[in-house]
Amino acid sequence: MNQTIISREEARKIAGQSIMIRMPGTRLEAEVADYLREHHIRAICLFRQNMVDQEQLSQFTADLRAVMGPEALIGIDQEGGAVVRSTWVPQPPAAMSLGASDDLDLAREVGAAVARSVKSLGFNWNFAPVLDLNNNVNNPVISERSFGAEPAKAVRLASAWMEGSLSEGVACCVKHFPGHGDTHVDSHRDLPEVNKSRAQLDALELAPFQAAAKHAPAMMTAHIVYPQLDAENPATMSPKILTGILRDEWNYHGVVITDGMDMHAIAGRYGVGNAAVRALAAGADMVMALGTRETQLETLEALTDAIEQGQIPYELLQKKLKRIRKLANDYPCAPKAYTEEQDVADRALMARAWKAGLTPYCNPSKPAAGSRVRLVISADVVSDGVSEAGISADKVAAMLRRVFDVEVTTFSDANTFDWNAVPQDGRFVILASTVRIRYNQHARETWKPDLHLVLWNPFQCLDIAAPALITYGFAPPAIEAVEAWLRDEVQATGQIPVPQFERQN
Repeated sequence: MNQTIISREEARKIAGQSIMIRMPGTRLEAEVADYLREHHIRAICLFRQNMVDQEQLSQFTADLRAVMGPEALIGIDQEGGAVVRSTWVPQPPAAMSLGASDDLDLAREVGAAVARSVKSLGFNWNFAPVLDLNNNVNNPVISERSFGAEPAKAVRLASAWMEGSLSEGVACCVKHFPGHGDTHVDSHRDLPEVNKSRAQLDALELAPFQAAAKHAPAMMTAHIVYPQLDAENPATMSPKILTGILRDEWNYHGVVITDGMDMHAIAGRYGVGNAAVRALAAGADMVMALGTRETQLETLEALTDAIEQGQIPYELLQKKLKRIRKLANDYPCAPKAYTEEQDVADRALMARAWKAGLTPYCNPSKPAAGSRVRLVISADVVSDGVSEAGISADKVAAMLRRVFDVEVTTFSDANTFDWNAVPQDGRFVILASTVRIRYNQHARETWKPDLHLVLWNPFQCLDIAAPALITYGFAPPAIEAVEAWLRDEVQATGQIPVPQFERQN
């Protein structure tokens, strides 16, 4: 078959239509608008730093649509729990909270409510739900973002969540194929490896994605090496995985987008331009080029060269563009009004969902209202680059003071904090964990609270020898759920959906 000859101009246009970029600032400056037009960009992902409030963000996305046209794709990570970008809309529970309550109707309602809120802001693509199975309690980046460790249950809940989202006109993107759950390395920082046989992967990691391949409009790749599937390439750049398994075996017809190619697992090892070419050649339809303007241009140049030189067949490129166009047309970027009544109803829904996920560990008890309590908590919690920054000590203390007489002891480093420095004054001691990172051996051997409020990573319960209440997140409705539990207004009935945890409970 003869190679189709295309001009550099057409190659550049295809390259521009094949990447998603991030934006600077909180408004569309004229120079940036010209940049989008010049390079044929039609896909943008916005982050917390791009957002101020409803009015600003709605104007920003409207301006982007005007520049990128009717097939614009404007994406957001609004998973729930700690991974949300718009923080003033009704805050959804983390996936594992929904796994703990195990209510399909609730998961569907939450997925729909999330979609309603982001659609009103001008988004038509949400990078959720997470289909990774959390079958490794030491995973530093997935944790409560997963629905659980059991494939069938995770599929049921994620499918219900996705059904809700799609019903409201927002495309979902399941992630991170073939599975980021059983790693102890964060791919934002290094290149993880999951060394399991195909049979083992089929039984666990791959199962949710194979089920979702029947109806998920998009799927995001993982920057992870699976040596028994492809010893040479991470999944993002693996023809054996993206084409061999996903397209050929499973007959998947949706859009395949890479995870951020600026992540160190890729950029630091392969170079962003080279990696982008290899990802498209392997089977991805769109490259998430979230780096700086410099790395975006490097990516565009490398893709343009490869396309012009025929390294990726023209017919294959047209199939990729057709899938992307279909996604944009099936889920058009057309904001829908979000009424005050709907906002109130969705906030009530989210409050109910957070309460339903409250999970007890080792029969936690609480002191009587008005009791003397000491809160031990991190002084400062910053973002880990994936999630929003954790809740401040002041906010947790304010909640507790509505119920108890509270004094606060803060620490700056959990790994060196001397528990013996906590005043021994007869107060009931509550430790509130407000970070995702697990505690070290020092903390495990020396910390002795009366009650552990686990406001983020549920597996911190395994580190502290104390009864605990798990929320799977720290959004305002999660903290309100804790207060309701402390007041005996609700019961903690959730069950953590991870067998390893249950065996130790």
